[in-house]
Amino acid sequence: MTARLMRNPIALAFVAILLLILAASTFSVVPETKQAVIVRFGDPARIINPYQTGTPFGQTGAGIIARIPFAEEIHWIDKRILSVEMDRQQVLSTDQLRLQVDAFARYRIVDPLRMFISARTEERVSEQLKPILGSALRNELGRRPFAALLSPERGQMMDNIQRALNRVAAQYGAEIVDVRIKRADLPEGTPLESAYQRMITARQQEARSIRAQGLKQAQIIRAEADAEASNTYAEAFGKDPDFYDFYRAMQSYETTFINDGSGKEMGRSSIVLSPSNDYLREFRGRR
Repeated sequence: MTARLMRNPIALAFVAILLLILAASTFSVVPETKQAVIVRFGDPARIINPYQTGTPFGQTGAGIIARIPFAEEIHWIDKRILSVEMDRQQVLSTDQLRLQVDAFARYRIVDPLRMFISARTEERVSEQLKPILGSALRNELGRRPFAALLSPERGQMMDNIQRALNRVAAQYGAEIVDVRIKRADLPEGTPLESAYQRMITARQQEARSIRAQGLKQAQIIRAEADAEASNTYAEAFGKDPDFYDFYRAMQSYETTFINDGSGKEMGRSSIVLSPSNDYLREFRGRR
């Protein structure tokens, strides 16, 4: 038979083609970046190169595999981190601001069998996760003011959204790796201007409140200092009443004859009093 095949090149080529088809239907190469679900007559039979946390590349089962030709087929599932982009959503915050939000989520297929049974392909998983991501985002942002997006509280918000999305992703054999907000903008036009005006008004009110508190504290401190100074003067002058009378008289003379009490010197002052007037007693000396 071999001799007849060698003399008949057409038959030899036909046999070679059959052998190639049989080999291609029997052997396959599983790359490191793929997980393979072997399906036998429509039912999953086994998993090749499944994702395992912490397993380094080269030790996960990738390589050449054999399968029953024409009875088993391979469904490939990506092993890498995949992305689902959310369509721009309008979200109403607690301070009544309508926000235009863009977000995305990163996920990985960690249970290829569950994913094959529930969704078949990664595209269907992304289609199922996209509305859930939008719903979780609206629920979370709807409980917080716009300023929370600009504060450290934003990290907690992303964690809450990720947990909510993970509960749904687990049904499709997926695990959410990360959730991020790309942009959160106010709508253009009148809503944006009115939002800016409310923010300016709120900051002005806050500034007035802080300024009023500062003035109140300053008055309290000044009053306490004046009271302490008066107490100190009273104690000091109480030890020598005659000196206190003399000192106060000198202050009164300075105000009357030299300046007007505002610290500015006057040109000249004139006063007409009797020498025996009690106001001028310090000029008469003490006897």
